[in-house]
Amino acid sequence: MRNKKKIAALAIAAALVVGTGTAAFAYWTTTGSGTGSASTGTSGTVTIAQTSTHANLAPGAAAQTISGTVSNPAAASSSVYVTKVTVSISSVTKAANVSGTCDATDYTLSNADMTVGSDIAKGASANFTGATIAFKNKAENQDACKGATVNFSYAAS
Repeated sequence: MRNKKKIAALAIAAALVVGTGTAAFAYWTTTGSGTGSASTGTSGTVTIAQTSTHANLAPGAAAQTISGTVSNPAAASSSVYVTKVTVSISSVTKAANVSGTCDATDYTLSNADMTVGSDIAKGASANFTGATIAFKNKAENQDACKGATVNFSYAAS
């Protein structure tokens, strides 16, 4: 009978420990709420450099391909996605001592939007190509454009 009493006493003690543990767990359970925030960075400025050279543009000569690189500076805060680079004729500089008019209308710029489609990591670059420049062959004297320089502008988006 003593063993039965000991077993019963142990069972009662175990039940009390489990019950107390459950009560302690229930006591420490709680709920709460709070707030927080996060901020996003800003994109930096990329650098665009023309890598192609164009010489001897003349009436009837073949169009020449424009190409270059778009670079994300190493000091940038993050990578940037560049969809395309667009080229335009910003001005035409006539050669010295040449009379007459020479301007952007004397040239044909084709396929001005050049696809890049690249996520450029900081310190990295991507290539672009595809636009062409040609000298228009007009039915008039174009001597005013001899020795002229066509100046381009580039924009990334």
